[in-house]
Amino acid sequence: VQLQASGGGLVQAGGSLRLSCAAFGSTFSSYTMGWFRQAPGKERESVGAISRGGSSMYYPDSVKGRFTISRDNAKNTVSLQMNSLKPEDTAVYYCAASRDSLRPPTIRDYQYWGQGTQVTVSS
Repeated sequence: VQLQASGGGLVQAGGSLRLSCAAFGSTFSSYTMGWFRQAPGKERESVGAISRGGSSMYYPDSVKGRFTISRDNAKNTVSLQMNSLKPEDTAVYYCAASRDSLRPPTIRDYQYWGQGTQVTVSS
């Protein structure tokens, strides 16, 4: 599967952004989908994941209550709604696909990655 992320940009602290990821070339509904981010000098980390059917989600404590992941299997898309953004949310955001079932995500669980989209939150 090929993934293409979009929707990044510059936003003020407290604002919102919605990232989207389009999937091509394979059966989208067969993949667990995740969003990750990587800030300069830091390791890539998960910010959310969603099960194949979209009924179960996972969020780390750092974004819980602020970020919402969703998917539309008919449109082969996964989205990340980010609210109450903070300067520490500044990073390159990546969507990723896993052949495995949903579980607390780690990078090694995800076999396919999009190209990343920059999110910058100004204070």
